[in-house]
Amino acid sequence: MNLALIHLFVLIILANGAPILARNLFGNKADFPVDGHLCFFDKRPLFGYSKTWRGLIASLLLTSLLAWTLGYTVQTGLLIALAAMCGDLLTSFIKRRLNLPSSSMAPLFDQIAESLFPALVVMDVFALSSLNIILLVLAFILFDLLFSRLLYRIGLRRRPY
Repeated sequence: MNLALIHLFVLIILANGAPILARNLFGNKADFPVDGHLCFFDKRPLFGYSKTWRGLIASLLLTSLLAWTLGYTVQTGLLIALAAMCGDLLTSFIKRRLNLPSSSMAPLFDQIAESLFPALVVMDVFALSSLNIILLVLAFILFDLLFSRLLYRIGLRRRPY
């Protein structure tokens, strides 16, 4: 694995982990849902209560800052965070349509969109091959499934996934 690929992996982890960090730092403060409590045609929430503006903003800010610290542009960090959050919102939207509760587990489904979308939007910046993208997504799946349990055990996550 080259250094740029490792950097991207870390940036994707931060983009997806920043909302959890923000929730632990700020508690219930500024936890306004992205969907504004709106429901879709099926009378279910668009995304659910756990997708907040606080988490979205934390992801954008922290990922941009780390990207800049690692020598990439702030815009690169913004793209990674935005794509990761879009993947997260898309999976939440689909899970609500499947009548799965907010913060429910959908192994692989959740992790693929949250890592694939950012990899695709910055593939030119990081000179990613198809194999690089596949390896990155697989590494993120493994990392997320294992690390989420650890975060739960130490009290940083509400659920072990």
